Amino acid sequence: MQTLILSTILLSACGDTPEIKQEPSPTRTPSSYSVGIPPYIPDSVVDTLGSIQIIEISDSLDGPNFQIDVSAEDPIIEWVYVLAAPFSYIDEGVIGADLQAFWQGNAEMSFPAEVLFVDGSTKAVIEKIWGSAATSKVKVISSNALLGRVWESENAFAIIPFEQLEPAWKVLTIDGFSPIHKDFNPSDYLLNIPFSFLGDQAELERLLSHVMEDENAGEYPLSNRHSDRLTTVVMTGVTALVRGTAYVMDSSGNTYPAIDIGDILRDADILHISNEISFVENCPNPFSNKANDANLVFCSKPEYIQLLEAIGTDVVELSGDHFGDWGPEAMISTLEMYEERNWQYYGGGRDYTDGIQPAVFNHHGNKIAFFGCNAKPKGYATASDSSPGAVHCDMELMAEQVKNVIAQGYQPIFTFQHIEYYAYNASPALQVDFYSAADAGAVIVSGSQAHQPHAIEFYKSSLLHYGLGNLFFDQYRESFAQRQAFIDRHVFHDGEHISTELIPIIFIDLARPRVMTEEERIFLLNEVFTASGW
Repeated sequence: MQTLILSTILLSACGDTPEIKQEPSPTRTPSSYSVGIPPYIPDSVVDTLGSIQIIEISDSLDGPNFQIDVSAEDPIIEWVYVLAAPFSYIDEGVIGADLQAFWQGNAEMSFPAEVLFVDGSTKAVIEKIWGSAATSKVKVISSNALLGRVWESENAFAIIPFEQLEPAWKVLTIDGFSPIHKDFNPSDYLLNIPFSFLGDQAELERLLSHVMEDENAGEYPLSNRHSDRLTTVVMTGVTALVRGTAYVMDSSGNTYPAIDIGDILRDADILHISNEISFVENCPNPFSNKANDANLVFCSKPEYIQLLEAIGTDVVELSGDHFGDWGPEAMISTLEMYEERNWQYYGGGRDYTDGIQPAVFNHHGNKIAFFGCNAKPKGYATASDSSPGAVHCDMELMAEQVKNVIAQGYQPIFTFQHIEYYAYNASPALQVDFYSAADAGAVIVSGSQAHQPHAIEFYKSSLLHYGLGNLFFDQYRESFAQRQAFIDRHVFHDGEHISTELIPIIFIDLARPRVMTEEERIFLLNEVFTASGW
């Protein structure tokens, strides 16, 4: 010990005292950053920021570290707004430059609306990028009154934040772009509004690094629309690969009926097909001496399932009248064919217990359950404790099942094989059961029995479509209305049904539908919306 002390003294005397290096003090990471919020910032933006642990929301704009405001400079938030019309509006969209000109009071007569409704927050936000709104054209009302006011008004639109969407709105495209489409790119969209933090740049870089690491932040920039939380469910009408449809498939190929609409069906995250017919090994050729159409005894050749494969089927409804036409063995073998392809089924099954079970999906966090039944006289539904087939509707029992899946976080879709009729209106005979399913909590109630399109209704918080028409069935020569049909594309986001798109189709022969022309589409929508009381 004395030697060590002496050595230190000698080194000091010689001027060779070793330098003691000081480690730099670590940069202090604050426990939180205070962010000032101007009063016009949407509540949903404030909620999103508030969910990030390191951010502390402040009503003051003087003391906080940062302020949030509309700005395209290093945006931390991109908030999607929607141009919306009543669901009954016919046209599909607008030109972005016309919308902006209308806002500024410079619109030509070609702009389709006479007034644009917004809430106070939306008006203030958009004025930051487009300037002051024309007071004669842009009207401010509370957000919870927007939907009713636009429906009551003649020729009115609204601009709303994406998170306020509900199915009674029709989302209008802007320059062809729509935020409810799967291929939506926010950078192409006129109403994708950027918000940035304003404050010291060095501190801002540190804050942004913490925001991107926060598990509550999600995608970056932060947004109210998340592609990984969006699910499209495509519902279709009658499929019966028999008679003329089967004849055309035999001559033109098994996938011929989907030539024009296949891409629409394949694009669905969940594709629903209501196939009324069993696949049978010894199914005779259509229109043969053993014709299966004269007495309404239908079957499909097993190879016809190639059509359902080609369009991307995910779930098959079995509530149809003719599932049991060729007996238990044919039904069981058909179910096995579906199971081999990992397709779910519902509305029928190996027995009654199997048939009343829902088909359930969890896609992008959207939990969706399909229920269905046959509401005609009991002879059409053969499922029992010991027999396969379609299930007959017991609405009291099925209402309880719907409520059970809602308690588990599912959004129920209920479909009926119901009484067939040939008019666009909603039949009172159907409305009783449709209302019952909606009262139980089904967010969508759809008629799978219809051979022509029927009316649509918003009942409480549910969308009811009383009939879509045929998807693949040979009624081309029966009437013009039986050539018409809908494909319904339902959009779910963050666990909620937010929008529905109607895709009108028309048959060009006994087997093949195509998307309608603009003139055909307008004619059908006018017929259906008038029948709907709109």
